[in-house]
Order: sequence, then C-alpha cells, then structure tokens
Amino acid sequence: MKNKKLITLGFASVALSMSLLFSSSAFAQNSEQESEASRLQALAKFTKVISIVEQYNVDKVTIEELMDKALDGMMKNLDAHSNYLTAKDYKRLQVQTSGKFGGLGITVGMKDGALTVIAPIDGTPADKAGLKSGDIILKIDDKSTLGMTIDEAVSLMRGKIGDPIDVTIVRKGELKPIVVHIVRGEITIESVYTKTINENILYIRVASFDQKVAHDVTEAIKKHKNTKGIILDLRNNPGGLLDQAVDLVDLFVSDGNIVSQKGRDERDNKSYDASASTTITDVPLVVLVNGGSASASEIVSGALQDHKRAVLVGEKTFGKGSVQVVLPITKEEAIKLTIARYYLPSGRTIQAVGVNPDIEVAPGEIKSHKNEFSIKEADLKKHLQEELEKVDGKKETNKEDKKVNKDIITPEMLNKDIQLKEAVDIIKALVIIKG
Repeated sequence: MKNKKLITLGFASVALSMSLLFSSSAFAQNSEQESEASRLQALAKFTKVISIVEQYNVDKVTIEELMDKALDGMMKNLDAHSNYLTAKDYKRLQVQTSGKFGGLGITVGMKDGALTVIAPIDGTPADKAGLKSGDIILKIDDKSTLGMTIDEAVSLMRGKIGDPIDVTIVRKGELKPIVVHIVRGEITIESVYTKTINENILYIRVASFDQKVAHDVTEAIKKHKNTKGIILDLRNNPGGLLDQAVDLVDLFVSDGNIVSQKGRDERDNKSYDASASTTITDVPLVVLVNGGSASASEIVSGALQDHKRAVLVGEKTFGKGSVQVVLPITKEEAIKLTIARYYLPSGRTIQAVGVNPDIEVAPGEIKSHKNEFSIKEADLKKHLQEELEKVDGKKETNKEDKKVNKDIITPEMLNKDIQLKEAVDIIKALVIIKG
C-alpha cells in the first residue's frame, strides 16, 4: 500500500513537472509572440508617421530624405559618439583615417551637450593659435554648433590647407566669448618625443596613440640605459589605437589585466592582459594627465594607477571610455555605433567619470622672488675664491651645454611648468626610496 502511494505521488510529481514545463514553454512562446507583435506595431507607427510627413509637410520632402533624417535622429539620440554616416560622411571618415587633409589639429567631443575641445595636438595650427583643453566651441565661422554632431563639426573645421577659419569659444575664467582666428594646415603629428632631466630622468611625451607609439617608447627606453626614473606625459593626449595603449602599459607591467571591454553582446567582450616577456623596465614612473587626456591615454594612466605602478600627477581626465565601430549598411553608407565600455583592472569604468590623479596639481608657473638683501658665503670679504671659481666655471659650462642641447629640460623650463616640476620632485623621492 505504501509503495502504491509512493508510485501515485511519483506520477503526480512528474505530471506537475510536465505541466509546469508546458506552462513555461507556453509563457515563453506567448512572450515571443507579444514581443514580435510589439515590434510590428512600432514599425507600423514609424511607417505611418513617414507617410503622413511625406504627404502633408509644408515643404516637399522625398521618402529617401525622410529616411536619412530618421536614421540620423535615431543614431544621435543613442549617445554622443554614435551617428549615421551618409555617403559624404563615410567618404570623409575614410579620408580622415587613411589620407592627408587640411585641418586645425584638435580633437573634439560632446561634454554636457556642448561641443568641447578635448585637446589641441602639439604643433598644429590650433595649438599655435592658443586653443585649450576644455574650450567650448560656440560657432565655427558663422554657424552655431548647437545641435551639431561631432562629425558635422569636424567636416566644417576641415578644409583646404591655407584657408582661414574663425572659431568662437567659451573659456573658463573668461567673461566673454573669444574669437580665435586659425589658418588650416596639413596635420602631421609627432606622436612620441623624449628629453632628459638632470641626466638620469627620462621625459617621454606621447601626443597621440598612432601605430608606432609602443615601438618608439621602447626604443627611447633602450637608448637611455642609465635612466633612474621616467616621466610619461599624456597631457592633452586625445587617444587613438587601443592596441598601442595596451602595449605601452605592457612595457611597465609584467602581469595582470590591463583593460577589458564589455558590451551587451558577449562577442564584443574582450580582455587584454600583461606579459612578463614584454616588460622592459621597473624604474619609478610618474604619469602626467589633465582634462585633455582621453580614451587610450585614460586606459594607460588608469591601468598603471590600478597596478600601483605609477604615480598620477595633474588634473582629472576627460572621461571617454566607450568603444565605437563603423558598420557599413550599403556600399556608400555606414553607421558608427557604440558597442561596449572600457573597464580598468580594478573594474572601474572610465566613461563620463575619468581618472583622478593621485596628486592634483593645477597648471601654471612657479613664481620665484629673489631676496636682494640676503647675504651668503660668497658675499663675505675673504671667502674661498678658488672653490667658487671652480663651481662657477662648471655652472657656466653647463648653461652653455643646455642652451645648445634641445634634448634637455632645464630648471628654467621646469619653473614654467609646475605639473612637470612636481613630477620631477616625486621621481627624485621615489629614486631615493628605491635606493
């Protein structure tokens, strides 16, 4: 009797499980049907609006024009970096990535809905004209940037080499908008250059991340074998190629994660790790950053900070930590779509947050005041003249050498850049601690 009850209960349990399974299957099927019906309703609504506008709009507009406007509006409303590329836009983008062009030499982005200068590129017309990171562009010639996309703004600023352009900007601390007159030039960028400080500190400036950054930095470090500390300057670096950012970090970090990207589609998820075989130095490292440090430069500075491999000095970075891809939709048109976000080794995001420096230092000069009334040993009547002459002789020689050698950063230069001066002082302290 007991066995019969157990068998009955077993059948009842199986029946209940089957019932729940069929119910679950039916629910999933209903959900799919509802989702499909919802999509069809949305498409029907879209088609109806297109038809009404085409028929009744005050100005005649073709279905092709309406579709372009609809696609453009849809992509703009996703995020600041996604957009629809018409045949003209797509061709312009291809020229930008593969050919030479006339332009200003600035990287721009959307910040709080305003077209903002991320960074002027070293030595370009924009840099020479005085544009700065954080400048908000109000007008390009006589055209307002209100509601303008990044690609539209870039196309207006690009043009024939030698042609002038007026850019109206709003700058923090200035009461009125400033009109900056710039003459377009051919944009050629020296991505990496190096100098030495106090003979044993290597200063490496990375202006942007092109295809040779990791190689050039490697060569610079190998060339300066007696370096006791390195200052990596990423200020006003707007970013560039991700693989170069990863390879640069790998020169200083021997293991662990460098950066990962995560999107809605698992196929877009990637992780980049350091390798001991590519690490070439363990000397103390300081990284300089500011509001113009974006994208790839934020990955480098943030990863080095998370690994406690470098001390970050300067100001909070720009905060662009998203991944865009260009997807062709026809032979002549494409969309640029954000597919993932970057995450640093600690798991924190860069997007709209940026990287905070370990030591915050505002830009500026070091103001020095000479005390005309102070008396030192050299001012006394019977000081040791011979020793003083030896020292003065060395000083004069060194001054002459530094004037001739453009690869050396002098104390006078450091006094004009308080952020760099702070970085040098930190490197000196780290070298002493390391022994």
